[in-house]
Amino acid sequence: MDSALDLNNPVMTVFLVISFLSLLPAILVMFTSFTRIVVVLSFLRQAIGSQQIPPNPVIIGLSLFLTLFVMYPTVSVVNRDSITPYVEKRISLVEAVQRAETPMKGFMLRQTREKDIALFLNLGKEKAPALPNDLSMRILVPAFAISELKSAFEIGFLLFLPFLIIDMVVASVLLSMGMMMLPPVMVSLPFKLLLFVLVDGWNLVVGSVVRSFQ
Repeated sequence: MDSALDLNNPVMTVFLVISFLSLLPAILVMFTSFTRIVVVLSFLRQAIGSQQIPPNPVIIGLSLFLTLFVMYPTVSVVNRDSITPYVEKRISLVEAVQRAETPMKGFMLRQTREKDIALFLNLGKEKAPALPNDLSMRILVPAFAISELKSAFEIGFLLFLPFLIIDMVVASVLLSMGMMMLPPVMVSLPFKLLLFVLVDGWNLVVGSVVRSFQ
């Protein structure tokens, strides 16, 4: 029984690796910048008014690569201090997890609002720790998630404004011309695309989203 629970046991290691891989999608969403990026890009598609352009695989793929770009400094530290020593059998699995937790907490704390942390401390009936790094992941992860959603919605609101103005202008012009049967979205879409291309929209949006993490 004791050998089966030994974290240095190869069978136990394989089991933990498989478990980690099964949790990888949840880790990607809840511990990284992926949520903010994919929500912002989805808002952008809705604001332009093209329901399936870019298609979902493009949105998800771009979000993944932008997440890798944003998380690279943190992942580099995790790899140097945790993964590499564990693979080389210089530290145990427990110590590797503890070492990986510190840089991940640092990234998450920089993006998390104190108000959201206070909310989950209150809901969990826990006292605020002396140092931010002493926060438990039980508190930090949901606080980080709702902070990311709030940031994504704020950026999405700003993205919607110029396209909303175009929709309102086109709708007013069509109404004044008595063309009430013509869908305004059909007419406004080319003007939205033209505006987006002229201002180099992808450069602006991606640059703004990435800079929001710095």
